[in-house]
Amino acid sequence: MLPRLYHILHRQKELANTFTFILEPCDNATAPAFASGQFNMLYIFGIGEIPLSISGDPTHTDLLIHTVRSVGNVSQATCALKPQDIVGIRGPFGNPWPIEQARGKDLLLIAGGLGLAPLRPVMYQILAQREQYRNVTLLYGARTPEDILYRKECESWRAHLDLDIAITVDRAPTTWRGSIGVVTRLIPRAHFEPQNTIAFICGPEIMMRFSATELEKQGIATEAIYVSMERNMKCAIGFCGHCQYGSAFICKDGPVLPYSHVRNLFFLREI
Repeated sequence: MLPRLYHILHRQKELANTFTFILEPCDNATAPAFASGQFNMLYIFGIGEIPLSISGDPTHTDLLIHTVRSVGNVSQATCALKPQDIVGIRGPFGNPWPIEQARGKDLLLIAGGLGLAPLRPVMYQILAQREQYRNVTLLYGARTPEDILYRKECESWRAHLDLDIAITVDRAPTTWRGSIGVVTRLIPRAHFEPQNTIAFICGPEIMMRFSATELEKQGIATEAIYVSMERNMKCAIGFCGHCQYGSAFICKDGPVLPYSHVRNLFFLREI
């Protein structure tokens, strides 16, 4: 429960209200190893603590990377941090993406908005071991072209001939030459073999629900679909109960969960 002290090494503005922070342990020790999909609890002294997905490369643990959107008191204070400011970190916590299960199969990643951040570590792992996967597809949806997260990285990923990267936006000016519409419209165009595919989905719950439903229509089994859930986590060790989702605790059993375990809960209101 005691946070470890980190200082801000670099602050990168991604969008108007979204920033990426590179953190380094104050004791100059190596940051704890993490798996793609896990999260940390970030503590701003005198304000509070929030859960943040880790968005860096899991093969490099010398630094810690988080992408934060300013939406509440703690996230606003986080986005206002500057280099050399001190924060507290607890973690990593949670259940990661089952990347090992994807080896030798088609891998389909579907992200909406800030949901690309928890999937970025997966992309790093795939690029480092590309030969171990069949077709790799990333479908990403943003509200507008200006809201595309990690724009330069998305462009570099699209340059890889062995990756299928498709981006869509909800609305755009006439100068936009890309796809317009919800991300689920991209699924029927993707190249994958339903019986030999694993899908990872991260984004707003309504987006994940419709994406998972469309994947089922395409023939992918619910057991092969994984979603990353967000909840109001306080303790991160399954003690306080704030993140309870049905019988599961998101901090321990998630944030990555098989869609087959939460499918029925997705369609119940106020859960």
